[in-house]
Amino acid sequence: MIEDFKKDATARMAKCVQQFQADLKKLRTGRAHPSLIENLKVDYYGTETPLQQLANIGIEDARTLVVTPWDKAAVQAVEKAVYKSDLGLTPNTAGTVIRIPLPPLTEERRRDITKVVRGDAEGARVAVRNVRRDVLQDVKEALKEKMISQDEEKKAQEEIQKLTDKHVAEIEQVLAAKEKEIMQV
Repeated sequence: MIEDFKKDATARMAKCVQQFQADLKKLRTGRAHPSLIENLKVDYYGTETPLQQLANIGIEDARTLVVTPWDKAAVQAVEKAVYKSDLGLTPNTAGTVIRIPLPPLTEERRRDITKVVRGDAEGARVAVRNVRRDVLQDVKEALKEKMISQDEEKKAQEEIQKLTDKHVAEIEQVLAAKEKEIMQV
């Protein structure tokens, strides 16, 4: 019974960490990376569609993304979506190819991005703690229904806390690595 609670908690906490890592990929760190824009919503024939479903996204060099829409009619819509995004990017269109140069980040912008990363990390830590709370609630219900003993409940609480600490530490490591990457000139 306790093993089931641990497996559930481990899986859900790992998903929280994975989501945090996925969110970090969308942040701009000075290097061109397709994940920076692949989820931008493009108004394509009246439907909000992710950019990755409309175009091929590649890297021309370390600071330039290349977007090649599969439909020529989508070029203007893609360009408009990049302008509207809060990434501060200006696309250059040449026929059906859109080049998006990434200007170097200023010190102020790096600090702003670091604040966003810290906020995301706090959100991930809260999500992990929420999983802990939910699982501990399940453990207490199992105790009420006499499915487990008080000793087992105490042991389960300790093990769930260890899992929580482990996943929060993982989030901290990812955060530290991303902050270092962002502040690197």
